[in-house]
Amino acid sequence: MRIIYLCQHFPPETGAPQIRVYEVSKELLKRGHQVEVLTAFPHHPKGVIPEEYRGMFYMFEQWDGIPVHRTWIYPSPKGSFWKRLASYFSFTFSSFYSLWKSKPTDVIICNSPPLFLGITGYIGAKLKRAKFVFNVADIWPKSAVELGILKNKMFIKMATWLEHFLYRKSWKIATATEGIREYMVKHGKPTEEVFLLPNGVNTDVFRPLPKSEELVKEIGLEGKTVFTYAGTMGYAQGLDSVLQAAALLKDEYPNVHFLFVGDGQEREKLIQMKEELQLDNVTFYGSVPVAKMPEIFSISDYSIVSLRNIDLFKGARPSKIFPAIATGTPVLYCGDGESTHILLTHNCGRIAPPENPEGIAAEIRKLLAISPEEYKTMSENGRKLAVEEYSWGRIVDDLLKHLSEQK
Repeated sequence: MRIIYLCQHFPPETGAPQIRVYEVSKELLKRGHQVEVLTAFPHHPKGVIPEEYRGMFYMFEQWDGIPVHRTWIYPSPKGSFWKRLASYFSFTFSSFYSLWKSKPTDVIICNSPPLFLGITGYIGAKLKRAKFVFNVADIWPKSAVELGILKNKMFIKMATWLEHFLYRKSWKIATATEGIREYMVKHGKPTEEVFLLPNGVNTDVFRPLPKSEELVKEIGLEGKTVFTYAGTMGYAQGLDSVLQAAALLKDEYPNVHFLFVGDGQEREKLIQMKEELQLDNVTFYGSVPVAKMPEIFSISDYSIVSLRNIDLFKGARPSKIFPAIATGTPVLYCGDGESTHILLTHNCGRIAPPENPEGIAAEIRKLLAISPEEYKTMSENGRKLAVEEYSWGRIVDDLLKHLSEQK
């Protein structure tokens, strides 16, 4: 099968969409399919294009064996919504050049968000006489409205029209969660035209490892029970509540430590909050390459995954869950909805109420009281779930089944 993956984000950037496109593409190539990725020059999350990619409109490269076409994007650092919009549209239009340079294809899989890239995907599928699969990881503009990012009523109306147009015109819709899948069906897409393409994990890379004593010493975590947050530090994660929970526990449990690994727009605010609360039980470690994350999990007793208390997130499946459980690290999920069902059903994590410092602290106290046997069971259950249901091989099996269907 010949497949084009159209996406704004791809490695060397890090994040769930980037990893999903990379891993799915690698697995498809390994099975003998033709794959090309059409993406922008790296620019996320700081809004800066690296030196080696500057001054060009188009570039073709092999990224770890994956054919990648890159075109220009207007990078938007921490700017206004309208600057981010300009960034989205710059790639929406420049990516047509990559489409022209790419080979004939059977299917174009187009990632959303950004929603506007669906314009390129839809027209590109028409031009190449290919099937258009819209891969929706976030319902937009609804999510932007609920987060308070988008307020212009006229723009919301126009974006909603485009959203429903693209849903109607897609051959099939791939969704990151069951909640998004239900949303599509509710909005008129036939059930057989919607399938799940969830976040997953490379279970060969993310596996249980012996504790890295060298890293323990480097960070100063000797004798500590470590709760690690690893990932983007943005507004949606509500990490201020986790810091407030750390403040509630610092005197009661001096052996408990909170490790924050990653970067994002809220990182500096969180560091300032740490200083104001005098949290000597919190460390901000900075970003690390994906290859180092299994080592980070080796020194972590629990992985914290957190979201704000917004109805929109009840249908979320944060990608951070799967690398953690693949390494045998139980998850403390500060959230509600779909992910709570996964973790509790398979007994590989515990749930705390979102944006509730007292509730988060209370759940941490319960985790500190569990037996070694119960901890071992959670750890083994998580690894088993990751291998059997969320490995990329398993996910690509399902993807190919849906792409091969005739209609």
